Amino acid sequence: MGMSHGYGKWPAKSEMIALTRAAVDRGVTLFDTAEVYGPFTNEMIVGEALKPVRDRVVIATKFGFNINADGTQGQGVNSQPAHIRAVVDASLKRLQIDTIDLLYQHRVDPSVPIEDVAGAVRDLILAGKVKHFGLSEAAAATIRRAHAVQRVTAVQNEYSLWYRDVETELFPTLEELGIGLVPYSPLGRGFLTGAMTANTTFDERDFRHALPRFKPEALAANLALVELLKSIAKSKGATPAQIALAWLLAQKPWVVPIPGTTKLTRLEENLGAMRLELTAQDLREIELATSSVDVTGERYPAHLEQMTGR
Repeated sequence: MGMSHGYGKWPAKSEMIALTRAAVDRGVTLFDTAEVYGPFTNEMIVGEALKPVRDRVVIATKFGFNINADGTQGQGVNSQPAHIRAVVDASLKRLQIDTIDLLYQHRVDPSVPIEDVAGAVRDLILAGKVKHFGLSEAAAATIRRAHAVQRVTAVQNEYSLWYRDVETELFPTLEELGIGLVPYSPLGRGFLTGAMTANTTFDERDFRHALPRFKPEALAANLALVELLKSIAKSKGATPAQIALAWLLAQKPWVVPIPGTTKLTRLEENLGAMRLELTAQDLREIELATSSVDVTGERYPAHLEQMTGR
C-alpha cells in the first residue's frame, strides 16, 4: 500500500518495481495489493514487477470500495456481486495475470449479505479467475457465514503488539476452521520500528495525520511501548521492528504478517526477523513488559472504524 497510497509522497514507480523484484530475489513469495491503493496504480506496479516471476509468487488483491470514473476513491463500500465481477476483470488486466491467487473482500458491506459475496467469489473460483477467498476486518460470525458458502482461506486484520483484539475475537474461530491470519500493519504503521519521537509530525496527505494514535499526546504516551521494544531488541542483538515481527511469527504457525516498505534497508531488516528465535521465556517477558503499557488513542477515527464491517 505504501508504494502508492496513504503515506503522502511516493517514490518513483521504477524504484518500487526494482524493490519488489529485490524482495523476490530474497525469498519473498506473498505480495499484497488492492485496487483502491492509488487507486489502481499499486496493482499496475505489482503486475509489472512480478510478471517475469509469476510462477514463484502468490498475488493477493482486494475488492470492496467504490471508485470514481476518474480514478479517485469514491464514497463507501460496494460488494454487489456485479461490482465484484467487474473489479476482478479489471484487476486481472492491471496485474497481468490469468488468476488471482487470493481475493479479499476489503471491508464488509452491510448492504450485501455475506453469503452473496461468498457466492460471487465462489463463481469466480469456478470460472478460474480466482483461486482463494479472503476477508478483511471481518468478525467471527461473518467469517463463519461466508465460510459456509465458500471456504475462506485467509483473514486479513490489523494485528501487532499495539493492537491485539484479534486474539480474543478471532483466534478461536480461525483455528477451528483452519483459516490463516494475515496481519496488516504488523509494525503499527511504522510506529513499532522506533523511528518516531514525540515530536514526529505527518503531512496532511499522510493518513496517519488523522489517526488518533498518532496525535501528539497519544504519540508521546505510546512511546513507552517502543522503549520496551528497544530494550528487548538490544538484549537480542536485534531492532524493535524485528522483535515486533518475530513476536507475531511466534504466535501461531498460521499467522503471516505483511510488513510494507519503500526502502531496501527496511526490507532486509524485516526479513531478518525470520532469523530471530524468541524462546518461551522471551515471549513471557515480552508479554509481561507490554502488558504494563496502556496504549493511548483509538486506531481509527469513528467514521473509518465504522467501515471495518464486523
